[in-house]
Amino acid sequence: MSEPNPSTTAETEWALVAARAADDKLGVDTVVIDVGPVLAITDHFVITSGRNARQVRAIVDEIEAQLTAQGGPKPLRIEGRDSMEWVLMDFGEFVVHVFDDERREYYELERLWGDRPRVDFHVA
Repeated sequence: MSEPNPSTTAETEWALVAARAADDKLGVDTVVIDVGPVLAITDHFVITSGRNARQVRAIVDEIEAQLTAQGGPKPLRIEGRDSMEWVLMDFGEFVVHVFDDERREYYELERLWGDRPRVDFHVA
């Protein structure tokens, strides 16, 4: 489990905690995208995927567990938990998208937001 980094804003740091939690459960190609300047409803998208429904569930559960353990925000809403094909976790300041491989390839959110900067979340 990773600790928040005090050198970033709280909103950014909680998104990074979510990204690292996804990475801890072997989320595939996890990215954090800064959408704040062009999207009024949130500041960051965290996008990741799992190879199957079981892994998608493990990623979603780990994100919730790590944020809760560190006193982070609770999701305002979670969509897609029934199917585990595309789970959207809305934390207000950031939104986490956890896809299965097929949905991620189909929707291509990274391409849609390709002109927005990425935020490095890897621990040095």
